[in-house]
Amino acid sequence: MSELEKKLVAGICSRSAVETEGLAGKIGKILPINTILALHGNLGAGKTTFVRGLARALGIQETITSPTFNLYTIYKGYRQLIHLDAYRLASGADLDALMIEDFLQPPWCFAVEWPERILDALPEDAWHLYFTINKDQSHQIRLEPA
Repeated sequence: MSELEKKLVAGICSRSAVETEGLAGKIGKILPINTILALHGNLGAGKTTFVRGLARALGIQETITSPTFNLYTIYKGYRQLIHLDAYRLASGADLDALMIEDFLQPPWCFAVEWPERILDALPEDAWHLYFTINKDQSHQIRLEPA
């Protein structure tokens, strides 16, 4: 486990969107190829901001927004990034119906917001990141090891 992963397990505090994007950029550099990131947290906790920083680390220059209405967006960079908002999905069966696996081109990263909706479809080696907002409005990002 890298030093960054150890810090993430303990939890890292972010005081701004810039810090969250910077942390995501560091994670993007150590993230294993073909990894699923399960991004847990309430609205406004920083999940999409995190994905924006991750995208920059993967060489993606496009504007990154939440894929709420179209469910998922595919971005091309040094590594393909698939950004899914699973909020409107009922289960992993709904994920299968989207046929995302047909679009995965290695190396890839699959970032899932609201993963609790499709937990039955996520592999055991997915990285689960938990985003919370502290009383002082800073954000906590914590990795729960598989």
